[in-house]
Amino acid sequence: MYDVLIIGAGVTGASIARELSRYDLKVCILDKNNDVADATTKANSAIIHAGYDAKPGTLKAKFNALGAPMFDQICKELDVPFKRIGSLVIAFSEEEMKTLESLYEQGIKNGIENIHILDKAKTMELEPNLIDSAQGALHAPDGGIICPFELTVALTENAVENGVDLFLNQQVIDIEKNEKEFKVITQKEKFTAKYVVNCAGVFADTIYHMVTPTDFHITPRKGQYFVLDKEAGNFANTVIFQCPTPQSKGVLVTPTVHGNLLVGPDAEDLNDKTDLDNTRERLNFVRENAKKTSENIPFHLTINIFAGLRAVPDTGDFIIGESEKVKGFINVAGIESPGLSSAPAIGNYVKDLLLDKWEGLKEKENFNPYRRKVVRFNELTPQEITDLVKKNPSYGRIVCRCELVTEGEIIDVIHRKAGATSLDAIKRRVRAGMGRCQGGFCGPRVMEILSRELNMEMHEVVKDSPESKILTGKTKCSEEEH
Repeated sequence: MYDVLIIGAGVTGASIARELSRYDLKVCILDKNNDVADATTKANSAIIHAGYDAKPGTLKAKFNALGAPMFDQICKELDVPFKRIGSLVIAFSEEEMKTLESLYEQGIKNGIENIHILDKAKTMELEPNLIDSAQGALHAPDGGIICPFELTVALTENAVENGVDLFLNQQVIDIEKNEKEFKVITQKEKFTAKYVVNCAGVFADTIYHMVTPTDFHITPRKGQYFVLDKEAGNFANTVIFQCPTPQSKGVLVTPTVHGNLLVGPDAEDLNDKTDLDNTRERLNFVRENAKKTSENIPFHLTINIFAGLRAVPDTGDFIIGESEKVKGFINVAGIESPGLSSAPAIGNYVKDLLLDKWEGLKEKENFNPYRRKVVRFNELTPQEITDLVKKNPSYGRIVCRCELVTEGEIIDVIHRKAGATSLDAIKRRVRAGMGRCQGGFCGPRVMEILSRELNMEMHEVVKDSPESKILTGKTKCSEEEH
């Protein structure tokens, strides 16, 4: 019997789990995928919004304003890369300059004071590659960039280190409720819990419908992106937004925390909650609309494209709280933008909501907020490399040449709590396969390491999901193997 069962191991579910791990509670996380951060969290713009964008009085505005300042401390504790590079909303006409005034006033109402409206000269000084028609910008110096899946891995790892149980490949197919508990049924087994927290992303309405007729609906909104090589990483200095219109916030251009350039997304509402296909039509849309920001974006340096799904609620706002229909069932649903920015504050809020159920519950004396530091070989000095390789020769063997990832780093993340078990899980943790060749050279070597360290056959190693087989068998077999 668990005190709290969380459905969904994205950034929101992981944030809640880590906050609850501070207390003497029995907590678990279930996720239908083969790794944490394997849905919306792995495919978004990776931006920490300053907080001016959300409508005043909404949960989005509240939790964005509370959450964004928390990232410095959280990322320090969890050893996660994070940079406050600032953001610009660009106006391309006098009419759009008036829109910036409205955004500025909205930000002040949301409690965001460190924002400024810049004229054309100061805007171009910050971003020399902007199109010449730019008239000015709303500047938010506190805007930031992060790697959302690295953050979620770190949150989960720290939660597990502090006592939370993690169960992957556990798709919830039914939930039964009696007077005292929930019985959460997956395709593999049954779990019982006093409280259930629904962080199921685009499937949050489906999960809620298992306990009561749903009073909200989630629409999956697909966004497609271009990832450009690190050679293009200095094209932008800040997160560059286009001035929003009633139809769209426009296509953004931003550096990533690891030095690439990201361009996108579009916005396409779907019925299919599993559609992550890229399409030529929509990618062309992104490319053409990005030219409004700059005509010189070096798309010839594209090394990858991807698509992500946002969970858009028909309520127009985050849905956070205990169900009035089913006591003990807490929805954390419709967490679209600025969901990533809001996640730490949502984690705190849901933690407090649950702590009210247990009178006198105190924080563990042995709670450790710090994750063991990660070795990032490509950031080490020559002397640090020499010292490290003397201690552990596996750090002297480069596996991914594009990102300078060593065998030692890969072995480490396999054996950590919430460790990597697939090719993409390695990629998300240490970036092996994130560079120009996209795993073309290092992929087979990473498979060999996974096979060896997890004591599995090479053909059992998967790209991501259990069904994403890479090898099907040997091309040459001995007589005995036939």
